[in-house]
Amino acid sequence: MKCIFCEIIAGRERASVIYSDERVLALMTLHPSQPGECMVIPKQHIDHFTDLPDDLAAHLVVVAQKIGRKMRQGYSPKRVGMVVHGFGVPHAHLLLVAQHNPDDITSGRFARIVGEKVVYDLAGIRVPPREELDRHAALLSIAEEPNQSPQPARQTGG
Repeated sequence: MKCIFCEIIAGRERASVIYSDERVLALMTLHPSQPGECMVIPKQHIDHFTDLPDDLAAHLVVVAQKIGRKMRQGYSPKRVGMVVHGFGVPHAHLLLVAQHNPDDITSGRFARIVGEKVVYDLAGIRVPPREELDRHAALLSIAEEPNQSPQPARQTGG
């Protein structure tokens, strides 16, 4: 079974990229629960977040923190939530959500666990057009952050 995140990293699937370096990729989620919802993933395929080497896990969190700062500036949420829930795509990923209300961090409105799989009811979730996702990616880009050698926000795939 192909991993959609590995396909994005390889450039075979399209994504609205916020940040990319040699170790991680940050991108907009395709089915956001809130505007600006995004994720940071390791470029190396590792299923469980708890299996990440310590330095890679720390790097993911630092990148997420920098994007979270941009999220606070761009969306003015009360909080920025960071979640690693472990289901969905079998590739470690850290989600960031602009929380205007306490339940904005939950996906219970549109997803449930059946067995060990996340089952989505996407009928109530708007899928933003790619152009909108790209605008959010540009807003959240940390390309000018110090102490990084980032690549600017870009699209991947065709």
